[in-house]
Amino acid sequence: MPATTTTAARTAAARPAAARTAAAPRMTVTGSTLVIAGPLAGPPAGHSRPARTPQGPYRRLFARPGTRGFTAGNLLARLPMGMFGVSAVMMIAGQRGSYALAGAVTATGLAATALVAPLTARLIDRHGQARIAVPATLIAVLGSLSLIACVRTGAPAWTLFASYAATATTPNIGGMSRARWTHLLRDSPAAHHTAMSFEQAADELCFMLGPVLAAFLCSAVFPEAGTLTGAALLLTGMLVFTSCRATQPPVAAAPRKGSPLRALGPLLPLFLVTGVVFGSMEITSIAYLDARGLGASSGLVLALQAAGSCAAGLLYGTLRPRSLKACVCVLAVFMTLPWAAAATGSLPALGCALLLAGMATAPTMVAAMSQVHALTPEGRLNEGMTLAVTAIFAGIAAGSAGAGLAVESLGPAAAYAVPAAAALIALATTVPGRFVRRPSDRSRVVRTATAHDPQ
Repeated sequence: MPATTTTAARTAAARPAAARTAAAPRMTVTGSTLVIAGPLAGPPAGHSRPARTPQGPYRRLFARPGTRGFTAGNLLARLPMGMFGVSAVMMIAGQRGSYALAGAVTATGLAATALVAPLTARLIDRHGQARIAVPATLIAVLGSLSLIACVRTGAPAWTLFASYAATATTPNIGGMSRARWTHLLRDSPAAHHTAMSFEQAADELCFMLGPVLAAFLCSAVFPEAGTLTGAALLLTGMLVFTSCRATQPPVAAAPRKGSPLRALGPLLPLFLVTGVVFGSMEITSIAYLDARGLGASSGLVLALQAAGSCAAGLLYGTLRPRSLKACVCVLAVFMTLPWAAAATGSLPALGCALLLAGMATAPTMVAAMSQVHALTPEGRLNEGMTLAVTAIFAGIAAGSAGAGLAVESLGPAAAYAVPAAAALIALATTVPGRFVRRPSDRSRVVRTATAHDPQ
């Protein structure tokens, strides 16, 4: 026997029996077929399998194909939502010298949005996002360009109202993005919770940066720069968003039964009162700071509330979701803090109180939107979310008006009682709990474990 053969035989005999068994192929007979399975792949002897680095929930979320593309377009198109109102007011007031006219024009635009936005959302659900959102955005952009032209040329006042009313066709980009996440994550409630938290944080970030960017452009560049930039961002972002066809929710062929308005009826008062909290808090804070001679710093102080909400939204996405009632209870408690801080007259205390109050809003909105997902009839999710957003806008308008009256009659510090009272009313609307469902009620996860799944 050659030396090499003898050495190989001795080496094989020296190996443990378990190793020889693992290395040998496995055979089985299925009917008349002989199936031979090779040895299981494993690390070489003496080497351990490298440990997998655990991924955070947001990294796993955006590792899904197509999510980064539509999110980039979503953020571009969402930023102008916080720019248009401030830009229109500064442009009209700067050119026409009338804040009353500017306020009336923007109020007309909000009223038109309350009427048109649900209809636009219904068409999007019925015919698809790309087919409806792009022409609707073009109409809105033309309305913004018309407003610029009318202001610049000194056109009659009614043309300003008509032009700004045309911007009401702007699609609810936040609702469309949430609908995509819901479609992609329909079998993963935990990932869906993370996505909804991210969307709420994105809302807060855009509404925090939008007014600041608009004010800078209108004052440092030229009065129309804010509206012009917002229109360009909206159109560009919407084109990027709708070009991501792979993640677009399919249009259901089955007839849609049920009315989102009827299904969300018990929930819409909560969104309305929450809007009152937002609108009254903003007006009261501006008035309070202006009374102390700090009107120029109002934007930075208000940004603390939005920053707190943005940070809390991102953090909440990594935690287990809480019930809507628990979130609203925390909101009701935290909304009393600015009232108490304003009574002390300390600006740092007010800033901290606004930061904490903002941190309570994001979890509340995420939990409330989860109820919208659970209650809205199948195939009409975008319409349902648009109804919720419309209720919030109506509440913001009512809260702004109510806070203005409270400031005039009670003073800026006492007017902080308005958002505190609104938060208590919001808590009262959740006490019956008839509409409250767990976020996972409409989702079922089916997972099959394999040897290659990451641990």
